[in-house]
Amino acid sequence: MAEKACVKRLQKEYRALCKEPVSHVVARPSPNDILEWHYVLEGSEGTAFAGGYYYGKIKFPPEYPFKPPGISMTTPNGRFMTQKKICLSMSDFHPESWNPMWSVSSILTGLLSFMMDNSPTTGSVNTTVVEKQRLAKASLAFNCKNPTFRKLFPEYVEKYEQQQLSEQPVPEQLPSVPTQEDNSRNLLEKRGNLMREEPNRVEAPIDMNNRKRKSFPTWVLLLLVSIFGILMALPLLQL
Repeated sequence: MAEKACVKRLQKEYRALCKEPVSHVVARPSPNDILEWHYVLEGSEGTAFAGGYYYGKIKFPPEYPFKPPGISMTTPNGRFMTQKKICLSMSDFHPESWNPMWSVSSILTGLLSFMMDNSPTTGSVNTTVVEKQRLAKASLAFNCKNPTFRKLFPEYVEKYEQQQLSEQPVPEQLPSVPTQEDNSRNLLEKRGNLMREEPNRVEAPIDMNNRKRKSFPTWVLLLLVSIFGILMALPLLQL
């Protein structure tokens, strides 16, 4: 069970973190155990960890701040082993170098700084830059599978869900099928256009000469020829 001084100290540090957050660091105590804290480190830009979100735990002893805590990381990261204590001057690996003036914010700031370094230590691993970048990209999805992470860090869960929505492909829009109302509207528009064009039509000129030309019937021609013949024959009959 935590000592009274330990509880007061951790409560004070949590209030300080809420009032003045530390860049790239989020830390919260477990709702059921103030000696167990959970943290998230955000990878710094310009490093192989950029875009990564690294979830882990800090276990404080009941004698804190007079004894150092144990630190471990849960998210695969390519720098530290997961679920294993990390050897730091601020961890219980080196109680002789522990300073009671150090706080949760200074512990996690030191952890983040050491993470960006390549110095080997107990609990560290050696991986390529490409592997670290791959793990950084997959870190948020990995964390969101953890129920405790989802409960303590809902803002990161929301961030992950927004990323998922933004990465979904935009569905192609299919051509719309004209409705009966559209067909009726188009038909009325076509009729209106025809009516507007009707007065502008120019009729072809009528050939008046052709209209005047009328062919005479054959019997009229025969009658005229007969009359002409009779008139020509009258002088001969008088002789």
